[in-house]
Amino acid sequence: MHYKAKWQQKQNNDKILCTLCPRYCKIGDGKAGFCYIRKNISGTLYALGYGRPTGFAVDPIEKKPLSHFLPGTDILSFGTAGCNLGCKFCQNWSMSKARLDDVQALHATPEQVVELALKNKLPSIAYTYNDPIIFGEYVIDIARLARQENIRSVMVTNGYITSEARKEVFQNIDAANVDLKAFSEKFYYKLTGAHLQPVLDTLIWLKQESEVWLELTTLLIPGENDSEEEIKQMCNWILEILGDSVPLHFTAFHPSFLMKNYKATPPQTLTRARAIALSTGIKYCYVGNVHDPKGQTTFCPECGTALIERDWHSVFSNLILEGKCPDCGAEIAGRWE
Repeated sequence: MHYKAKWQQKQNNDKILCTLCPRYCKIGDGKAGFCYIRKNISGTLYALGYGRPTGFAVDPIEKKPLSHFLPGTDILSFGTAGCNLGCKFCQNWSMSKARLDDVQALHATPEQVVELALKNKLPSIAYTYNDPIIFGEYVIDIARLARQENIRSVMVTNGYITSEARKEVFQNIDAANVDLKAFSEKFYYKLTGAHLQPVLDTLIWLKQESEVWLELTTLLIPGENDSEEEIKQMCNWILEILGDSVPLHFTAFHPSFLMKNYKATPPQTLTRARAIALSTGIKYCYVGNVHDPKGQTTFCPECGTALIERDWHSVFSNLILEGKCPDCGAEIAGRWE
């Protein structure tokens, strides 16, 4: 059974316009959109990724990465095939660039996904690995059931979604880590085949019009998005538009997919980016994909106390009490229980 897609408009030329993401694919009969898993079958658009995860894993929530949302807990993680961006540097291309018939996809109803989380006593479910926007209908149904069972839902996403779809997709989402891949239209167009502004629009909407806990991740690629000027511009925009308490993660690029000729990100690049963010006024900034306990520790922005000590994805101590620093009483932004 195919699941009828929610966001579609019939066109005069027998094509269907998919209105889920800003690509607005016009899809002919028998064809799929850019993401591979939304297909026109006899004049109706179907969401082929519905109920077809490519596998499940239990991850530490710090791996998403989320540093201010239920730290130290595990999360049930899954994705499907396909993606709505064409990142040449994709770190998970074996899934995001695959069609469903290229992978051994499973069959799992929303009820079965939630039951799997309950059975393993996991407090959260992550829609991740590829981009969950493209299987938005599946996300909606799982997240609704999960909320009824007091299980949180986490989106790990590129944020490339239309205003028509985002309210419903994020309706029962508790937290999101959004990839802000760069702060230039040139980068987005050249290396992802997409555009920057729709991502910024999603971030503004999440922060200003939703209850979703928000964190950001930027993968720094040598020579492409790691200049001091661009990092400053991005941090200033975050500070002005999203505020000083949205955690920002700078992570290291490793040569992959169509950019294997690039060098890996030097650790000092991440350290420099974190210093820029903190000097700008962003309270919480982290580094990832490198060994850097200091860069992965949560510090009180008022008194400097090390509140949550981490190494890679492991939490060694958490001193936060009722959302506050135990030394000075400062409020620490996050969802802690």
